Amino acid sequence: MQEWANQLCENRQFGSKMTDSKYFTTTKKGEIFELKAELNSDKKEKKKEAVKKVIASMTVGKDVSALFPDVVNCMQTDNLELKKLVYLYLMNYAKSQPDMAIMAVNTFVKDCEDPNPLIRALAVRTMGCIRVDKITEYLCEPLRKCLKDEDPYVRKTAAVCVAKLHDINAQLVEDQGFLDTLKDLISDSNPMVVANAVAALSEIAESHPNSNLLDLNPQTINKLLTALNECTEWGQIFILDCLANYTPRDDRESQSICERVTPRLSHANSAVVLSAVKVLMKFMEMLPKDLDYYGTLLKKLAPPLVTLLSAEPELQYVALRNINLIVQRRPEILKHEMKVFFVKYNDPIYVKLEKLDIMIRLASQANIAQVLAELKEYATEVDVDFVRKAVRAIGRCAIKVEQSAERCVSTLLDLIQTKVNYVVQEAIVVIKDIFRKYPNKYESVIATLCENLDSLDEPEARAAMIWIVGEYAERIDNADELLESFLEGFHDESTQVQLQLLTGIVKLFLKKPTETQELVQQVLSLATQDSDNPDLRDRGYIYWRLLSTDPVAAKEVVLAEKPLISEETDLIEPTLLEELICHIGTLASVYHKPPSAFVEGSRGVQHKRLPGSAGSGESVDSPDTGSAAGVSEAPPAVIPSQGDLLGDLLNLDLTPPTTTGPPPPTSGMQMGAMDLLGGGLDSLLGGDLGGNPAMAAGFGAPPAVMPTSFNAPVSGGLDDLFDLGGGVGMPMGSYSPPKTVWLPAMKAKGLEISGTFARRSGVIQMEMTLTNKAMSVMTDFAIQFNRNSFGLAPAGPLQVLTPLSPNQSIEVSLPLNTVGPVMKMEPLNNLQVAVKNNIDVFYFSCQYPISMLFVEDGKMERQVFLATWKDIPNDNESQFQIKDCHLSSDAASNKLQGSNIFTIAKRTVEGQDMLYQSIKLTNGIWVLAELRVQAGNPNYTVSLKCRAPEVSQSVFQSYEAVLKN
Repeated sequence: MQEWANQLCENRQFGSKMTDSKYFTTTKKGEIFELKAELNSDKKEKKKEAVKKVIASMTVGKDVSALFPDVVNCMQTDNLELKKLVYLYLMNYAKSQPDMAIMAVNTFVKDCEDPNPLIRALAVRTMGCIRVDKITEYLCEPLRKCLKDEDPYVRKTAAVCVAKLHDINAQLVEDQGFLDTLKDLISDSNPMVVANAVAALSEIAESHPNSNLLDLNPQTINKLLTALNECTEWGQIFILDCLANYTPRDDRESQSICERVTPRLSHANSAVVLSAVKVLMKFMEMLPKDLDYYGTLLKKLAPPLVTLLSAEPELQYVALRNINLIVQRRPEILKHEMKVFFVKYNDPIYVKLEKLDIMIRLASQANIAQVLAELKEYATEVDVDFVRKAVRAIGRCAIKVEQSAERCVSTLLDLIQTKVNYVVQEAIVVIKDIFRKYPNKYESVIATLCENLDSLDEPEARAAMIWIVGEYAERIDNADELLESFLEGFHDESTQVQLQLLTGIVKLFLKKPTETQELVQQVLSLATQDSDNPDLRDRGYIYWRLLSTDPVAAKEVVLAEKPLISEETDLIEPTLLEELICHIGTLASVYHKPPSAFVEGSRGVQHKRLPGSAGSGESVDSPDTGSAAGVSEAPPAVIPSQGDLLGDLLNLDLTPPTTTGPPPPTSGMQMGAMDLLGGGLDSLLGGDLGGNPAMAAGFGAPPAVMPTSFNAPVSGGLDDLFDLGGGVGMPMGSYSPPKTVWLPAMKAKGLEISGTFARRSGVIQMEMTLTNKAMSVMTDFAIQFNRNSFGLAPAGPLQVLTPLSPNQSIEVSLPLNTVGPVMKMEPLNNLQVAVKNNIDVFYFSCQYPISMLFVEDGKMERQVFLATWKDIPNDNESQFQIKDCHLSSDAASNKLQGSNIFTIAKRTVEGQDMLYQSIKLTNGIWVLAELRVQAGNPNYTVSLKCRAPEVSQSVFQSYEAVLKN
């Protein structure tokens, strides 16, 4: 203190000589200066007090990092309390002062060899908490010594330090061999060392899911179970969590582990109990249900879970969330414990709601009377949320336990008579569900419901009431008046009510058409013309079209028999439930979400499954397309599976496209475009293109040139859709099926479309005849395709240059390409088309022959053919019979070549001609064929080999069509 006073006097004398600089300095040294002086004091007590003050300042958020060197100097002490305080300071500020932290390394090394095990452990614990890369390498040697320390307290602390060091520098830990040392510690004689080693290895394994660090085997499991009885409660949790990751070899080992874990169920710590429950729930999966021990185990699991419900509310809530999962997996565990889930008057709302949920899950025919009496009592409580849930619970009981349905409905009617607004509304919502579950059984209560119509102000209740009125309109005399009362404030209603009202009035119209025509027109107009909601508009238009075109179909759709609702609509999905059972006692079991849903960061989250429940999936590799030079394309891509086709078509943009195909080329071939289903550009660059120039212009818009590799899909059998019109003809003999009617006039308001497909000069064309059988002129034609197996799409707009007058027909040729979106169809060559004109949009589907997709450069070299035939597995070979064909082998070969089926070689064996042929599809798939022709025998045999065998049937149909026409 004297020194400080002297210093102060000197400063004052100096200050009198200062000029303006005094404004930039202060004579008061402040708290930091005082602490600095005290930290450098010679007196131990003063030094300790100063460090305590520093820690206090640090705790309340003051920045005392300026004192770092002074505090580090205090490390050189024998006083354990002071050393702890210094280490605490060091952990907090080492990251912001890494260069200064290196000063402490020597002290760590020295402390790790201190005779006092507490100091050794303290040093190694602090080392793990100082997350500074610069000093980690200096800590390896002290840590190695501590891992093999004679004192178990030091060893257990060092085990945790390895996990912390691994988080900072994983590579260093692996290089130094610390992981192997950790594994050795699992065999340690001290149970706490074992528990900490398990905890450390589990922590490291979580961030490296595929590392297999915890190599659990029966011997290791035995060591863990032995340590389980002797370590602390948190040690037990670590070991139990580790056991839960083990999969026993058989049911005997599973039973043995369960027997040794069961005593943990009576532990005072609820976390230990839940961890034990997790292990038992998992291993029970492997026990046969007829085993006596299985029944015993079920009985043993109930008391500890019940005991958890006598804890404070927060713990009760965690226990209830876990019990909710357990009851969904094994309701038999708690089926006799219904009473413990009855709500107490002083339970917090979150506990009440959770108990209510479990009561419903445990409800059965045996206890339903008791449950209903409770629920009816709850419905008169003052807590609104709880009352609502209780009323819903009564409805769930009716749906779950059929024998109780009548009693439940009676209880709900009693509650409606109370005229308490929110009770009435909830009751109506659940009665709607009861009607869905038990149709034509309880409709006598509808009159009572209708009496309460005016009191409904919540969207869900209003929507439920509208559904009931619409569904049972024929039993309600004034149904039209009731629904009309809702219609008055249509635009003020929520979307849920608007949608339900639209459907309800359409149902009413279909049941009482003469009385409600005006009402249905009003609601359709409100929904389609006056609404901004796309869902409402779409539904309105669908109903409008259904009613205007085919009222019979509308009746079948709207008044179709509805499936019964399931008894449990809120059960957790089984695979998610399995995963959550494996996470009992963790946050995942409270959130009812897998860890991956709420754990952020790079740490790998493993998806766990119960034994024997994991699904197995097969991965099918797609083989390469060709095995020899000459067939160098990439393998064709897998065709995506069929999706919601109607939805796709309804959402098509039907404005006339400018040009969806590639732009007109400057030369005879288009380069650089991409085949969506795979295949390379080699089909563009090589092969016999037939010397054809660009397509001749046959349309008003510039035609798109289709390179040979761009022609599309697979499948054969019916009429083709596409034909690209051009002036250049295909080789003679190219097969094109006759036109058929694709869209009858009666389904398209007088527009009839018939058509076929052709392939000319390597271009696919869709040739159509449009006929106007209506009384009005048709204009503004446009066309669009849905996604299909080979990406067929219009290469330009639909050219109908003059209006189509009544009773007039027009021929239209639409060029197609194969660069559209791809999706596997059923059948493979199915094409869904939308055609628009000034009247409406019309939809139809047709099928194109797969021969339209056979490209001109499909002739394979002989050696390549031989190598590819051998390379394709025999399982991919299909054999077909072509009957009543009276062509010679040469005539058949010429005819097939006109459709790009090329003969590679021919040989004659015992009077039978064998033609070896190759075909290449627009998406790069090759098909190899062997055609056998016997003189005088009208039946041919064709064998097809292909890496994509699903196309074989369609290719055979093309063979048959080409040879017979």
